Amino acid sequence: MEDVHLNLSLYTTSLYNGSSFNDAVELDTFDGIIDGAYDNSSFMSCPSSYQNYTYLNVSCDTALNFSVPLYGIIAPFFIVITLIANSAIVVVLSKKNMQTPTNAVLLGMAICDFLTILFPAPGLIYMYTLRNHDKPLGPSYFCYLFYFFNETVPSLFHTASIWLTVALAFQRYIYVCHAPLARIFLTMEKVRRGIFYIVVAAVIHQSTRFFDTVFVPVETVWNGETFLVCNQRQAPWVEDIIGEDFYFTCYFMFRVIFVHLLPCIMLILLNILLFRAMRLAQQKRQKLFDKCCKKSKRANDKNCTTLMLIIVVSVFLIVEIPLAIITALHIISSLFIDFLDYRIANICILFANFFLILSYPVNFALYCGMSRQFRETFREIFFKRSLSANGNNVTTIMGGGGSKKHHEMSSRYSLVNVNGPRTNTTNETVL
Repeated sequence: MEDVHLNLSLYTTSLYNGSSFNDAVELDTFDGIIDGAYDNSSFMSCPSSYQNYTYLNVSCDTALNFSVPLYGIIAPFFIVITLIANSAIVVVLSKKNMQTPTNAVLLGMAICDFLTILFPAPGLIYMYTLRNHDKPLGPSYFCYLFYFFNETVPSLFHTASIWLTVALAFQRYIYVCHAPLARIFLTMEKVRRGIFYIVVAAVIHQSTRFFDTVFVPVETVWNGETFLVCNQRQAPWVEDIIGEDFYFTCYFMFRVIFVHLLPCIMLILLNILLFRAMRLAQQKRQKLFDKCCKKSKRANDKNCTTLMLIIVVSVFLIVEIPLAIITALHIISSLFIDFLDYRIANICILFANFFLILSYPVNFALYCGMSRQFRETFREIFFKRSLSANGNNVTTIMGGGGSKKHHEMSSRYSLVNVNGPRTNTTNETVL
C-alpha cells in the first residue's frame, strides 16, 4: 500500500511518508510552506518539497483555504449547538417516563455523537480558530493527546454511532413489519445489552490505533528559536513485525466493509422496507376511514415516529455514503491501480467531515418537530411550564417556596395511550 495516508478520520490524520526522515530540517523555511498550503494545487506537495511530513503539523495535511474557514470559523458555532442540543437529548431521554427500547438506542446515539464532537473540538479551535496550524506541535505528550482526541477517539464513537443507527432502523423494522417478535427480542434488557455489545465492538475495532503510532521528540529550529517537536512514526510492532502495508490494508478494508459499506447498504434496504410498510399501512387505514371509522390518533403517532426515524437514517446516509465511497476508492487505488487524486480526495473528506458536523443538530430539530412527547418532556425539564396533554391533567408549578401538584393522568408520564405496555409492547411508538 502507498505511504500516503488519506485524511479519513474526524478530523485530522497526518499525511506523511515514513521512508524519509531528517532531524536537521529547520522549520523556519516552513513559513513559505504555509503560504503555499493555501493554494489548492500546492498543499499536497508541501511534504515532498520540504520533507517536513515526519513532523506533526496540520498545515501539510489539508488545504488551508478550505479547512481554516470551515473548521476554524463555521464549525465551532455548530459544535456548540451540537453539544447543547445533544446534552438536551440525553437529559430528556434519560427521564424515567421516556425509557423505551427505541429511546434507549436514540440515547446511545446522542451520547456517541456528543463524544464524537467533544473530543476533537479543542484541537479544531486551537489549530484553526486560533490559527496555530503553522506552528510546530510538541512536546510528545501533547502530540499523543492531539492524535488521540482528533483521530482515534472520535472514530471510535462515530463507529459506535453508525451501528447504533443500524440497530435503530432494524428495531423499527421489527416493530412495524414483525410486531410479534418485538415481545421476544426488543425488551429493555436485551436492547441495553445490544448497545453495550456495539460499543465494545467499536472499542475493539479501534483498539490498535491507540498503539500503532509513536511520537519521538526531535529538536528543530523555527523562526530562529529551538523547539521540541514530534516525529511521527509507526510503532515497532507495526513496522517490523506485522508490516505497515499489511496492517493498514487490513484496517482500512475492515473499516470500509464493516463501518461504511455494510451499514449503508443495510440502512438503505431497511429504509425502503420501512417506507413501503408505512405506505401500505396508510392505504389500509384510509380504506377503513373512508367506510366508517374515526381517524386514530395512535396511528398518526406511529406513522410520525416511523417517518421521523426514516428521516434520521436518511440524513445519516447522505453524509456517510461519500465517506464510504472515498474510503473504498482509497483501498482500490492503494492495492491495485494508482488512480486516485489525493488532493481532491482529501478536500472531499474535509467537506464530508464538515457536513457530518452540520448533521448532528438535525436530530434535535427532528425530535422537537415530530415528537409531541419529546417536546412536552423538554419543556417540563427546561422551562418548568404548566403542561396539560389532555383535559384530565393539571400540573401547577410555583417558584420560590410554592407547591407542586401533579395529576398522574398526564400522557407525559404514561405512554400507554400511544405505545401500549412499556416493557412488552409489539408496536412501540418512540418518544
